[in-house]
Amino acid sequence: MAAYRIYIIVWIALIILTGVTWGVSYVNLGMGNVAVALFIASAKAALVALFFMQLRYEKRLIWAFALFPLFFLALIIFGTLSDTLFR
Repeated sequence: MAAYRIYIIVWIALIILTGVTWGVSYVNLGMGNVAVALFIASAKAALVALFFMQLRYEKRLIWAFALFPLFFLALIIFGTLSDTLFR
């Protein structure tokens, strides 16, 4: 049962973060709503990748392959936001 303890803790954290996302969606933060939602979604994705996908225990090469697409994601988000904000 001790081996499943970390998975239960991560699952509870994901449920709590989902509730926080839902709660923050009702707060008017202006453009900050998107930033907060992206931050919470990134934290949830990191928890899933680290614990459920076992990335936490992998070598550096696997980390490089896992983090490389995040660079392109950042480019897409930056490009979209810069296009939207400066129209």
